[in-house]
Amino acid sequence: MIDKLWFLIPELILFAGVVVVAILGLVHSNRLRGWVPWTTGLFIVAAGISVPLVYTAEAMETSGLLVPGLAAPAGMIACIVALGLLLLSIGRVDQRYELAIAQGRAVFDPIRATGGEFHVFFLLSLAGLLLVSIANDLIWLFLALELASLPTYVMVAMSRGSIRAQEAAMKYFFLGAMSAAMFLYGFALLYGATGTLVLTEIQASFADQIARGELGILAIVGMLLALLGIGFKLAAVPMHLYAADVYEGASVHVTAFLGFVPKAAGVIAFMILLSTLGWADGAGLPAPILIMLWVVSVLTMTLGNIAALLQKSVKRMLACSSIAHSGYLLIGIIAGPGAGFNAAMLYLLIYGLGNTTSFAVLSSLQRGGVELESVEDLAGLRHKHPWSATAMAISAGSLLGFPPLLGFWGKLALFIAGIASGRLVLVLIAAINSAISAWYYLRLVGLPLMADRNERSEAVESIHAPWPRLVGLVLAGMLVVLPVILGLLYWMTDVSR
Repeated sequence: MIDKLWFLIPELILFAGVVVVAILGLVHSNRLRGWVPWTTGLFIVAAGISVPLVYTAEAMETSGLLVPGLAAPAGMIACIVALGLLLLSIGRVDQRYELAIAQGRAVFDPIRATGGEFHVFFLLSLAGLLLVSIANDLIWLFLALELASLPTYVMVAMSRGSIRAQEAAMKYFFLGAMSAAMFLYGFALLYGATGTLVLTEIQASFADQIARGELGILAIVGMLLALLGIGFKLAAVPMHLYAADVYEGASVHVTAFLGFVPKAAGVIAFMILLSTLGWADGAGLPAPILIMLWVVSVLTMTLGNIAALLQKSVKRMLACSSIAHSGYLLIGIIAGPGAGFNAAMLYLLIYGLGNTTSFAVLSSLQRGGVELESVEDLAGLRHKHPWSATAMAISAGSLLGFPPLLGFWGKLALFIAGIASGRLVLVLIAAINSAISAWYYLRLVGLPLMADRNERSEAVESIHAPWPRLVGLVLAGMLVVLPVILGLLYWMTDVSR
């Protein structure tokens, strides 16, 4: 019991933060409530510092986890990106209500205030992501995935005081419930096929079945259903249909959160589940599972990029591009442990930094007191907001994979892992898709830096809080500078160490 609690130290720190932030968000003092996001950040930093201290190589050897090397890189990646995501929310949660209180036009009412609740859900979802990486049985994995997802449903609904946000939350919730039912039924079939819920024992049972001939139909169907259901977290085809509507309906800082945390939880869950099936003693994945992953990867990257080409809303465009990136991530998962998993984790970090940079720019700007909606709102951004225009161009270039930006090295690692595992055709399809994505990513480069201002973009102004703009600039700088220390990033995201 003590050993298990030791591995839960990062999550316990986040849960302690949940209690503190929940109470702090209810106090009547404006000054104390202003500390809510900073207190949240303090607990995220503490959890991030504890990750390499808790998940040491020696400790993980005796952990009994199926993929012990996942915990440390997943925890560090989650906390690093979460800090950037947190800063995007400063000045946006309860913005009008807190301003009215400060000006004496309203009296604080704990029922109306949502700042504390928002940051509570933020920490809970992050804790769920960390718990996924140390799951050792199917029940734990299910609960961790739902803890990472359920708070985001509420975050979408409370992010805006509008019908659009509530509609997006309802779509997200009901489709999420369907996906949860799907992968939970898959888990039930896996239990029926193996007689156990423990992942290491499931792996041993599958190895025994393979040694005696082949996997039973119950195991194959169960794994297919589980992977398809978890594919909702990645917004992978065919569980991708919610993404554009939900991304557009949610407030921009919540959209940025949706673009990383559930996706990261899904990627890690894929790695853990698939590690029960193949790659042991040089064996590959069973043919039905491999074919399904191959088809999902191709359809996800292709449909995501084609849909992004058709978008006029910048948030819908980034939503569709997020779908495409899930297809790229599946290349690393298909490539398997070693180079494949390492490349997927590296790409997850790089994608998280690039995607957060884009949304940081959008979060720092407004038009007529509301968020930017159209891509045309970015036209000629360099005239009044040169640093924001530069940050958007760098983030789009990195997401495209333009050398020498950080995103190029992430895609290169995925492609090398795919080729090394014999998936040359899949890599070629991904390269073609990267070329397709150049059309809309280069629009996000060209419009802010080279286009003339129009009637819409003339009205674009900065929000009063400086933190989203600062996050955009810092992360854009990291996308340029971090390739110099790429070796450190490889080490940090190494699943096999």
